[in-house]
Amino acid sequence: MTITIREARAADIPALSRLLEALFSIEADFRPDGTRQQRGLELLLQQSETACVLVAEGGGQVVGMCTAQVLISTAEGGPVAVVEDVVVDAACRGQGVGAQLLDALESWARRSGVSRLQLLADRNNEPALKFYARQQWQPTQLVAMRKLL
Repeated sequence: MTITIREARAADIPALSRLLEALFSIEADFRPDGTRQQRGLELLLQQSETACVLVAEGGGQVVGMCTAQVLISTAEGGPVAVVEDVVVDAACRGQGVGAQLLDALESWARRSGVSRLQLLADRNNEPALKFYARQQWQPTQLVAMRKLL
């Protein structure tokens, strides 16, 4: 199957929400909530200057996605991006779709003046951790923490 990577459109939100449901159902820290995912995607699509939502399309269907958001790092002295929501439909995994998405996201980041990409991955998602290692992502000594408001 030929895969095309492109920027997401509002019409993609239902398909993206389904992918996020699959992702959040395997991550211990999140729960699928279609209303929240739709709202989050709508907000991201409105932030075209500081956010990127990419889709992988094959056979006329959305089969993967990833998102990134820019923030300013005092450590880097400029913009960095947090990568989130990297997910490929189970039937299309192992075919290079995720790598194509991350390559396209890296190109967007370079064009946007971003000096570092970072992401969080579920420590128990061994296939994802192996995938990121193959893509040359390096683990850090940082520990992710959160506080819900």
